Amino acid sequence: MRMPWSKSKGEQLDLLDTTTVASTDSVAFDERGPDAVEVAVPPLATSREALALEVSVGEAHVVAIERLQEDPNNPRTEFPADRLDELAEDIRRHGILQPIVVHPVDASGNHRIHFGAMRLRAAKRAGLRSVPIAIRTATADPYAQVAENQQRCPLQPLELARFIRGRSDAGDSNATIAKRLGMDLTTVAHHLALLDLPPELDQALKTGRCTSPRTLYELSKLHDERPAQVSALMNGEGEITRSTVAALRAASASSGATSAAVAKHSTSLIEQVSATCTRLEALVSRLKKTQSAQAQVELAALRHRIADLVDRLA
Repeated sequence: MRMPWSKSKGEQLDLLDTTTVASTDSVAFDERGPDAVEVAVPPLATSREALALEVSVGEAHVVAIERLQEDPNNPRTEFPADRLDELAEDIRRHGILQPIVVHPVDASGNHRIHFGAMRLRAAKRAGLRSVPIAIRTATADPYAQVAENQQRCPLQPLELARFIRGRSDAGDSNATIAKRLGMDLTTVAHHLALLDLPPELDQALKTGRCTSPRTLYELSKLHDERPAQVSALMNGEGEITRSTVAALRAASASSGATSAAVAKHSTSLIEQVSATCTRLEALVSRLKKTQSAQAQVELAALRHRIADLVDRLA
């Protein structure tokens, strides 16, 4: 069967992220170009994307699926079943539209994937036994893996956060990470904060109620200040957006101002009572100097009133 190298299918390329398929033989492209190759696999196609360069400079082969290994350091760790099913169906109809980029791991013909883990998984679902590959001699650049994933099917926020943490642990500065990923430093910080969210907010992220790193960062800060209000929000339903957080912050600020006013008013009353006691002490001193036998009845009544006030303060 002749394998044409036709233009790529747009609908599949939108989904491509990683997939694999295999065959028991390894067939290299000959010097006449890809149109001259004959292999028993679905049609391939060049891509409008960056991997076209890899295909043009590397050797193109078709290999058995068991010869391919996924990269354990692949930044993508989540492979939604519905997306795999959609890509597998597309592969059944059109074949693998772009070779999986790999590098050799041993002399036995085994290879590790640079780009194409989702294509590998979808190809398995589609029942393929062999897949086309493009071979590179160098190991994968982790930042290039992120760029390829972001271009085709963006990583989940937590996946990107874990990647950033991994590069930081490896010694890369936040400035270097931001530059290599095309982010600003604030965005890097917001992603890192996803790894230390309170349990309630972490659950909101994982269930999809809130997936914005910036919104979750702001919500986490508000949680430190007003945990009860944030917990009440988490117990509700619906999507949590920046406007939701802004409204909650405004309500908290208003409540805080009211509490402060009440506290100030309470302090003012205490100050007034204290000042009254000071005046009362002065009056009692004057009274003792001028009291007469005729005033004993009034003094007894005054003592009773003061005792009653003391009991009320107890």
